[in-house]
Amino acid sequence: MTEHVKSYYAASANPHQPYPQLNESIECDVCIVGGGYTGLSSALFLVEAGYNVVVLESARIGFGASGRNGGQLVNSYSRDIDVIEQRYGADSARLLGSMMFEGAEIIRSRIKRYAIECDYRPGGIFAALNNKQYHTLIEQKGHWERYGNTQLELLDADRIRQEVASDRYVGALLDHSGGHIHPLNLALGEAEAIRLQGGRIFEQSAVTDIRHGDPALVSTAHGQVSARYVIVAGNAYLGDKLEPRLARRSMPCGTQVVTTEPLAPDVAQSLIPHNYCVEDCNYLLDYYRITADHRLLYGGGVVYGARDPDDIDNLIRPKLLKTFPQLKGVRIDYRWTGNFLLTLSRMPQFGRLENNVYYMQGYSGHGVTCTHLAGKLIAELLRGDAERFDAFAKLPHLPFFGGRNLQIPFTAIGAAYYTLRDRIGV
Repeated sequence: MTEHVKSYYAASANPHQPYPQLNESIECDVCIVGGGYTGLSSALFLVEAGYNVVVLESARIGFGASGRNGGQLVNSYSRDIDVIEQRYGADSARLLGSMMFEGAEIIRSRIKRYAIECDYRPGGIFAALNNKQYHTLIEQKGHWERYGNTQLELLDADRIRQEVASDRYVGALLDHSGGHIHPLNLALGEAEAIRLQGGRIFEQSAVTDIRHGDPALVSTAHGQVSARYVIVAGNAYLGDKLEPRLARRSMPCGTQVVTTEPLAPDVAQSLIPHNYCVEDCNYLLDYYRITADHRLLYGGGVVYGARDPDDIDNLIRPKLLKTFPQLKGVRIDYRWTGNFLLTLSRMPQFGRLENNVYYMQGYSGHGVTCTHLAGKLIAELLRGDAERFDAFAKLPHLPFFGGRNLQIPFTAIGAAYYTLRDRIGV
């Protein structure tokens, strides 16, 4: 049995019953491989539309990045709209830009419709560590406003200190349409909504083979599913054997998170008075927020190739204390690592492996909101409207140079270059 990683999220998860293992042969309209946000969002949109849906999860619902991430609802993609305009042209930018803020709205609507208790709080801050980053945020505000986000507020050096009790920042952009959640509880709530709508979920049911055909046959160690359509939604936890074509186009990367002991409520409020979530603007960024029980949750850094570091505390505590030196001596109660899936373009990869087999992956650190958008788009496609799904599918899905053997060192070299640029502010 593969259980959730020992994280703060697992320790504070809402009470829930495990789902059964697949031990028989069954049929459905749509079989979804993966019980993270991509799979759950897809399944929920599809069961709402009347499809007979089966979700196969190799471990537990929300086992991967969906149940381990920083819990921040960050709009747009890992490459912002100005890069999309320059790289892919006006038509692609128009379609992709029109969807930049939709994922967060989907999450809020899910929370409201299904009464999901996941500690949602509105508002997210992008914090600039130097003047170059602040000017980039000014430009970002203009770009986002052109595509309809009217909930943005620039914060100068004085205003950011009113929102974050740290001397590190020269300014910030506050996105009132962002926010933060307990990510595992969101996943569990969405899974329960799928069950209540008639969808079937199986845990501890790793897919061992997908036999392409009409219908497709999806096999596990103890059962199989015959399906009209298959959606591959394993992301960083899919592995490189089930669908090698996807593995060549992406790379799992690890990020680390710690959570402090509960702080006195007044101390927690003094750190981030309006309970926004925060991320800085570095290439390898730090992100943090206050949890519902007054802990500081702090994450950052990237380990290429998804190796677990030897000592998470030594990686994260110096960053935490550089941001909040007033927390010197604070105890770390939880620490964990999790993987996200990086693409060379930093844009998500949607597409077709066969006529009736689809995939969505590679959100490159912006997965919380974009995964929920992905579920809506695949439901649109299966109902006959492919335009928005194809806006992503038409983007080039480039393989990493040198294949799996060289992608880690080459990517790490690139990251070191950008880290140096962050430090000197150019």
